[in-house]
Amino acid sequence: MDKKSPLAYSMRPASLEEFVGQEHLMAKGKPLRKMIESGNVGHSIILWGPPGCGKTTIARLVSRLTQSEFVELSAVNASRKDIEKAINKAGLFNKRVILFLDEIHRFNKAQQDFLLPHVERGTIILIGATTENPSFEVISALLSRSRVFVLEALTKENISKILERVVEKKKDIKISKENIDLIANLSNGDARTGINILELSFDLSSGEISKDSILAAVQKSHLRYDGDGEEHYNIISALHKSMRDSDVQASVYWAMRMIEGGEDPKYIVRRMIRFASEDIGNADSEALKLAIAVKESVMFLGYPECDTALIQLASYLAKAPKSNSSYSAVLKLREVIKKTGNLNVPLHLRNAPTKLMKDLGYGKDYKYFHSEPDSARKQEHLPKELKDEVFYEERKDKS
Repeated sequence: MDKKSPLAYSMRPASLEEFVGQEHLMAKGKPLRKMIESGNVGHSIILWGPPGCGKTTIARLVSRLTQSEFVELSAVNASRKDIEKAINKAGLFNKRVILFLDEIHRFNKAQQDFLLPHVERGTIILIGATTENPSFEVISALLSRSRVFVLEALTKENISKILERVVEKKKDIKISKENIDLIANLSNGDARTGINILELSFDLSSGEISKDSILAAVQKSHLRYDGDGEEHYNIISALHKSMRDSDVQASVYWAMRMIEGGEDPKYIVRRMIRFASEDIGNADSEALKLAIAVKESVMFLGYPECDTALIQLASYLAKAPKSNSSYSAVLKLREVIKKTGNLNVPLHLRNAPTKLMKDLGYGKDYKYFHSEPDSARKQEHLPKELKDEVFYEERKDKS
């Protein structure tokens, strides 16, 4: 096998016909396919999807088919000077530049702000690739000027087809269909992972790739999760339910499974912040404070140093007393507001900054709590249609 470059790199599709997966975007007649076939990317786009789903491949297909100058950078190590060089190319060649920025979520706000005016003027067309929700990681001004395409994890069938194509091109790789499907099953929707397992399995085999060599390769490849694509959701669900049921041992186990699997620590702490208000709430108001503090630890430290903070939080949330009063209130309030619409604010609660408003009764007979606490407590604060409704009921479940 050619060792000049990784197999996953050298086997990237060279044409639209070779591209596998993302049928909702790349099948004939679908929007992204039509845009690429036209050879004219008219505005900036963000490709959002999990690792190994085809984001970089799509960008490189654009580079082959567009008439623009194509510049590829990674936000991990790209500097402002690199961006300026790309912009200068536009002036030098007197043509539009397509800037592919991989892992755009790694760019901070200042770096993204620097890109914005050039995107607005059309000096560069930005293609950003990210595994993170762009709503959280891309500034709103840049996001509003881009079209977001959501890519999905590849299916096992997609990855099997990709692997079969690799084996067909690399005549020295011998592997059964059963073992191709095994690798596809172990790849967790990530084509790059699948090809890497195939390559490492080949290196570990003396002849035809065996099941044992595949399993040995998997142990060395540090997969994010070792099951189907849904395993990500299964494990976060297991963590949430273990903490809810106050099972400390299971809570720290599932949290560590996510950490060891390489899950983004921001995602883990985001789910635990939600848990702190949804399942604990005011039964222990310190839970939300600790969750926010751990978020700061995650942002400041990153892996591996933030792992102890995540485990500390998981154990605290599991041991804390539970109450879903806030969550129950949200559900009831949402339903009531949906049914009743925009009910009027009682006149005595309204602000009266003008004489006309005072004449209309705004603020009339309002009882000021600090002067008349008993009367203030008795005055109506809800719209009259909702008088005596109870939305929030304080209750605390046994831990």
